[in-house]
Amino acid sequence: MRGPHNIWRLLRSAATLERTGAMGVVLDAFNAPLALRWTSRTLALPFLWLGYRGDPSRPPLTRALTALGPAYIKFGQLMSTRPDVIGRELASELQVLQDKLPPFPVDEAKAVVVSELGHPIEELFSEFSEAIAGASIAQVHRARLVEDGREVAVKVLRPGIQRAFRRDIDAFYFGADTIELLSPASRRLRPHDVIEHFEGVVAGELDLRMETSAAAEFAASTEGDTGFQVPRVEWSLSARQVMTLGWAEGIPAHDLVAIDAAGHDRRALAQRVLKLFLSHALRDGYFHADMHQGNLKVAENGDIIAVDFGIMGRIDEYTRRVYAEILFGFIRKNYRRVAEVHFEAGYVPAGQDIDDFARALRSVGEPIFGLDASKLSMARLLSHLFEVTERFGMETRKELILLQRTMVVVEGVARSLDSHVNIWEVAKPIVEDYIKKNVGPRAVLRDFSRSMQVISRVGPKLPELVEAALIRGATEPRERSQWRLGRSALLMALGAGLALAGVLLGQGL
Repeated sequence: MRGPHNIWRLLRSAATLERTGAMGVVLDAFNAPLALRWTSRTLALPFLWLGYRGDPSRPPLTRALTALGPAYIKFGQLMSTRPDVIGRELASELQVLQDKLPPFPVDEAKAVVVSELGHPIEELFSEFSEAIAGASIAQVHRARLVEDGREVAVKVLRPGIQRAFRRDIDAFYFGADTIELLSPASRRLRPHDVIEHFEGVVAGELDLRMETSAAAEFAASTEGDTGFQVPRVEWSLSARQVMTLGWAEGIPAHDLVAIDAAGHDRRALAQRVLKLFLSHALRDGYFHADMHQGNLKVAENGDIIAVDFGIMGRIDEYTRRVYAEILFGFIRKNYRRVAEVHFEAGYVPAGQDIDDFARALRSVGEPIFGLDASKLSMARLLSHLFEVTERFGMETRKELILLQRTMVVVEGVARSLDSHVNIWEVAKPIVEDYIKKNVGPRAVLRDFSRSMQVISRVGPKLPELVEAALIRGATEPRERSQWRLGRSALLMALGAGLALAGVLLGQGL
């Protein structure tokens, strides 16, 4: 598939980039060498007539990507989460990339629903509207269930979208491989790996069962959150190309006039948005990674409703603890501890000077904490923090980049609701509560208990493992050092088990 036939597609893409003025923007973002710049522009110029003109009111790159279609739009959205690759300025521009395309006919949407769910529309829905929202991959219809009259939102993939994406991704791979071949210097950015990551992300979005599952998991993890709602998942009405959720009735978060007219407290809403995001990220390690105003609504009772679960973020427990300690250290202005956390986590190479790093961190925190409440910004702190850590040799952490990008978006939502919201006052109790529960003696005991659970599962095999280790140590002298190491690990595990047993017996359990 990744053969020369992709050259035509790439020529049209290059011609569009050149015609819209985006070619130079892209080459600058990737720090392209002179040879690659000359080759790209020389090849594009004779084929300018092939390129799409796009919407002149948009910035050059968003204009080009929107003109080129769904796959390019999604690629732009993905790259907006990778400032480490394309630079912060361009990533910021791509964050506002609009992916709205003309809706496809409702009859085509109904045909997809019938094909996927195996029943005539009339048996499932008493009402099925024209498209009320459309994007690059799918569009949404408002419908009413025949069964009980409840209103639902039905998301339907664009017909033929999988085939179109496969064709474009194939061309992307061809282009990435060609760039790596022609420009060895570009390999440090791993173009092929970037496309591979993009393919994985898109594969999830092109199977609405994955988004349905994400919505269900998010609903389960946030079930006890006061003032927050996730629409109910309708599993029986969801499939690969169709997703059905309960209808989310509310005022869009960007409609401040309607929010005020309904009597909602915007200050409380701003604080709740921030608290919810931090709780989801720290407590659950699973958060909505696209929490812009278009994906948030305010219900009649004041609850915040989240929709669109195509982009979700996940961070493991260890990273959550590190992230919380870093934030806590900044809140307390304990820059030495923030530096120690980076070294302990292995984020900064051990050869760096910890005192120099702590001094650099102070240069990040102090200017921010000197600002008034309306200008305090956690997103700004994280941005400066990443710049400093890069100078000290910290490798890119993809999960933290997504977290940072989402924090920027959430901060923007909160400030649009209340321009004077104090980000750090809101964050402090959330972070302190997480630290109290997950860092310190209580966390050590919980980690120890989990370790013992793992050991208990292999308990029946311990005698065999010990016997095998003893035999191997006695018969294979060359492996005695490994045997001694294995024996020590086994003895430590057994000792830990006995210690835990003693604790449990002491508590009368």
